[in-house]
Amino acid sequence: MEFLYEYGMFLAKAITIVVAIAAVVIVIVAASMKQKHDRGELKLTHISEELQSLRHHLKEELLDKKAFKAYEKQYKAEQKAKEKQIAETPQQKVFVLEFKGGIEASEVASLREEISAVLAIADKDDQVVINLESGGGMVHGYGLAASQLERLRRAGVPFTVCVDKVAASGGYMMACVANHIVAAPFAIVGSIGVVAQLPNFNRLLRKHDIDYEQHTAGEFKRTLTLFGENTDEGRAKFREELEQTHELFKGFVTNFRPQLDVSKVATGEHWFGQQAVDLGLVDEIGTSDDLLMKLADEKQVIKVRYQIRKKITDKLAHSASLMLSECYDRLLQKNRPM
Repeated sequence: MEFLYEYGMFLAKAITIVVAIAAVVIVIVAASMKQKHDRGELKLTHISEELQSLRHHLKEELLDKKAFKAYEKQYKAEQKAKEKQIAETPQQKVFVLEFKGGIEASEVASLREEISAVLAIADKDDQVVINLESGGGMVHGYGLAASQLERLRRAGVPFTVCVDKVAASGGYMMACVANHIVAAPFAIVGSIGVVAQLPNFNRLLRKHDIDYEQHTAGEFKRTLTLFGENTDEGRAKFREELEQTHELFKGFVTNFRPQLDVSKVATGEHWFGQQAVDLGLVDEIGTSDDLLMKLADEKQVIKVRYQIRKKITDKLAHSASLMLSECYDRLLQKNRPM
């Protein structure tokens, strides 16, 4: 009887564990199925309201009671007049987007959603400000990102690109599409050029008597290779393709900034903000903060951000990683000599 009792308890625990695991699996599968139809969400932040709230809070902290009371009275009167004006004439809007691009420009997935959202609601008097930060990367990725910004130009929505840190190579390919470019004094701008580099292990393989075969259909299906023996013809074709890409890049820049002497700046060099103004690469020296604070006094400034949701499996993996990291840190602290 005791054996049967213990066996029954073990069986009950086993069934409970199996049911719990099955429930977790069902939740994960259901969440994954939902995310196939719900990849992300659009978030709006009212920058004008945040700045006004900050200004109000600072006045309250810094002014004495009498001065703050007078300020508050004036503030309420201004707000009332502003609300009346908005009711009569809708306030112009400024949509703020951010693009911090990596090598592959994968951030374009969010950018295209943000631009689609802006184009769906923007009026003729609205405008867009894009805070851009990128040192460039793959041609096709940044070509697509620049094409997304072209959508604003074609729709007649004026937009300004702000470069606080860097807009080089593919980053400048995007920036040059703008109606107006603002750069910080020491922001890095330019690098209108193309670069490609790859190692070749052919001699190392031959040294160790390792054969490598590569079969192609088409003379220049593969110009340079990592493991095979490269030919002068292949190198010449590869350089020709780089030159063609460079010419396309220069033509793209000239199309949007015809006043720019491309032959002078398309050398692959980069310049700092003030130099870039002198060369015509950018139009004005300033920061995104200066521009947005100025616009917020006159218009409704709204930050638009499309956030792609992580898969439930990625979230669980991230949580597990954090737990392991925390356990490891605690173990180190526990075993650390005093």
